[in-house]
Amino acid sequence: MAVSNSPSAANPGDLPPNHLHVHPGDDSSDRDLHPHVHDPASLRRIVNRLARIEGHIRGIKTMVEESRPCPDVLVQVAAVRGALDRVARIILDEHLSECISRAAEAGNIEDEIAELKTALDRFLP
Repeated sequence: MAVSNSPSAANPGDLPPNHLHVHPGDDSSDRDLHPHVHDPASLRRIVNRLARIEGHIRGIKTMVEESRPCPDVLVQVAAVRGALDRVARIILDEHLSECISRAAEAGNIEDEIAELKTALDRFLP
């Protein structure tokens, strides 16, 4: 579960440069929260992509409610899957280039890689 210093609903375009991740199952008290600093423009692009996906999912829901043909619905589900995969790839790329490299510089690369492996185990089928 991620906890972030998220923008207010009144001003969703302003994203903070720093947000915190909470790693479930991590029992070490000193690692319950650790800051990850990300480029605000990158965060904004990811949030915008997720908003488009959210709208696409609402469209699929409407298609189902309107009893649209199953093949048409499945095509749209596939499109959402692809869009989610692309968002995941962007997040993974940024994690590798930003978070992992910062962990290496800080001398805690092993912990960061272990967390990434745990996340990938949950993410990949």
